Amino acid sequence: MRLYRRIAPPILLSLAAVAAPAAENSRPQPLPIERHLPAPRDVAYPGTLALEVDATDVARGVFAVQERIPVDKPGTLYLLYPQWLPGNHAPRGPIDDIANLRISAGGKPLDWKRDPVDVYAIAVDVPPGVSSLDLSFDYVSPVSTSQGRVVMTREMLSLQWNLVAFYPAGYFTRGIQVAASAKLPSGWGYGTALTPDTGETDGWVRFKPVDFETLVDSPMLAGAHFRQVMLSPKVRLNIAGDSPAELRASDEQIALHRNLVDQAVRLFGAEHYDRYEFLLSITDRLGGIGLEHQRSSENGVATGYFTRWDEQTARRNLLPHEYAHSWNGKYRRGADLYTPDFNTPMRNSLLWVYEGQTQYWGYLLQARSGLVSPDDTLAAFAMIAAQLDNRPGRRWRPLIDTTNDPIIAARRPQPWTSLQRSEDYYAEGMLIWLDADMQIRTLTKGRKSLDDFARAFFGMRDGDWGTLPYTLDEVVATLNAIVPYDWREFLSSRVERRRDHAPLDWIDRGGYRLVYTRTPTSYWRTEERRRKIADYSYSLGLVIDSADRSIEQVMWDSPAFAAGLTNNDNIVAVEGEAFDAGRLTALIDAAVTTKKPIEMIIRRGDQYRVVSIPYFGGNRYPRLERTGSRSGWLDDLLKPKE
Repeated sequence: MRLYRRIAPPILLSLAAVAAPAAENSRPQPLPIERHLPAPRDVAYPGTLALEVDATDVARGVFAVQERIPVDKPGTLYLLYPQWLPGNHAPRGPIDDIANLRISAGGKPLDWKRDPVDVYAIAVDVPPGVSSLDLSFDYVSPVSTSQGRVVMTREMLSLQWNLVAFYPAGYFTRGIQVAASAKLPSGWGYGTALTPDTGETDGWVRFKPVDFETLVDSPMLAGAHFRQVMLSPKVRLNIAGDSPAELRASDEQIALHRNLVDQAVRLFGAEHYDRYEFLLSITDRLGGIGLEHQRSSENGVATGYFTRWDEQTARRNLLPHEYAHSWNGKYRRGADLYTPDFNTPMRNSLLWVYEGQTQYWGYLLQARSGLVSPDDTLAAFAMIAAQLDNRPGRRWRPLIDTTNDPIIAARRPQPWTSLQRSEDYYAEGMLIWLDADMQIRTLTKGRKSLDDFARAFFGMRDGDWGTLPYTLDEVVATLNAIVPYDWREFLSSRVERRRDHAPLDWIDRGGYRLVYTRTPTSYWRTEERRRKIADYSYSLGLVIDSADRSIEQVMWDSPAFAAGLTNNDNIVAVEGEAFDAGRLTALIDAAVTTKKPIEMIIRRGDQYRVVSIPYFGGNRYPRLERTGSRSGWLDDLLKPKE
């Protein structure tokens, strides 16, 4: 006997579903955000922190840390790991590299808990009768560039104290005293702005107590191959190299670095440090860096800085830039960048003064000191002016918005830099201050210049190495004291508004014009060799990595862009032959008369295609060309200050 089950027709099921009352969507309410951290107070912290960093495990790149934090009462104590780092202009503290964290009191372990809102804070319940907490942890530093900046190799290390220290919440960091010490591999030399407290004991170097703000601002460079050179009674050059050969600077090269110190002091008229330490690492192994501090600077360059001097022209801008930051950016900085501790968000609205003007001072000082010739400095100006004048991103994004880039872009590589813009406040900020200098010279018939601003704005209170913040109002007022003019409009029109073209009035006023020629400057060629690229930015609109033939950058709206090329495409062949930069350059010039498009075989991943670029404008390289027979104000700008 067969059994049958009655099944409702599909149409009836559908109608039944329609007829059923619809359930109301859930509408939850968020839990409130509870913040537990005490606000920073400008009072002294009770007691002095002790920080010991064992930096001898150079094989694995691990810093072993012991920290003792005095406490004066029981209850919940919040400890902070530095998050917002000066000079980074963003929250970059690598707390993820902290491991093996253990906290104890009187030898008894204590539990700790990370705050769910402020994840750079950990909470510890301090029992009654406890006078100090003991922390032990490892800072497991990156061992490859894919993990972050490499700070320890078998030959040298960069010890930034903010990487290896917690501090108590609720206090200005200038009110927290710390006695720091470091253990280095046997025989290593070191440089730091900290003052040793006693002689070296069992490999440990102990330093006199300083406040936590000063500690973070006083990193250490140490190495097996190390050299120190006095550049002035107050300024020292500390050099660490991958090999002893990298330390062999000639007397002439050292003299140029002495000139740098002399010209900077002549320019600003005061020194805002008791002593200053250049920390220069010459290495292909330690991560590169350029980071300013009040009484020191971290300067990382590739090997050959001294030994292949003529190939390193652009790298010689690093020390002038970072040294100028002692005045602009450290002693004086935008008021919204000064914070009471390293976990309060910083605001970057005046980075076009902080970094842009420092770019300006850095290029001046490289030329005035002789580290880079005036001709090469002018060639660098031309490259920067052309790059920014041909950047289509300026049509939608004002310069002021790029001051947010360190936070929103986190300095990651971008697919279309020419459209997106990337921290243009550095280079375009420099162009604005070149404009300001030439405007002052025009208004005063050459009697005054931005040098007068430097002395008025940075030259007060010789020897003061505190912090003196500034506002835009003060910048404008100081300029008006040099020469009356509508400086607020001058600056806001260049900073806060979209502009089709870069600020380039300084070129004509300085006695030059920006031109594009078929042959590059020697500076351009040196930079191509140093960076191992072939740069066709102003012809085809692309930059090619000479080593692997990949496209490093495509300019938006360029001929290469119109052909569908993008970053990371690989050029397999040009006109049927393997890519060669010299041959491509010749083909671009030949196309002016042949009108023959340039054909390339392009690989993207596992796909190949042929592209044709109908460009017939020839090779174009920017340079500054003198407009008169005599030297102009731009030439005067780069002369050493007497």
